[in-house]
Amino acid sequence: MNFPTDLKYTKTDEWIRVKDGKGEAGLTDYAQDHLSDIVYVELPEPGRKLGKDGDAAVVESVKAASDVYAPLTGEVTES
Repeated sequence: MNFPTDLKYTKTDEWIRVKDGKGEAGLTDYAQDHLSDIVYVELPEPGRKLGKDGDAAVVESVKAASDVYAPLTGEVTES
């Protein structure tokens, strides 16, 4: 299995990739697998300011709901 080398990971199973001053973030495959079937995702609106380790999104699965935390401080430019 090949893993992307440009990703940085948090202890709470988020990842971030920064390129040209913009970051792209997501939930690790490990976390997604443990949540099982994801049925709903609530993403932050563009323009929202996020603080590092603060609530950024919510993911709901058939098993549980889980908060997704911001890996860096910044402003959401698109969802």
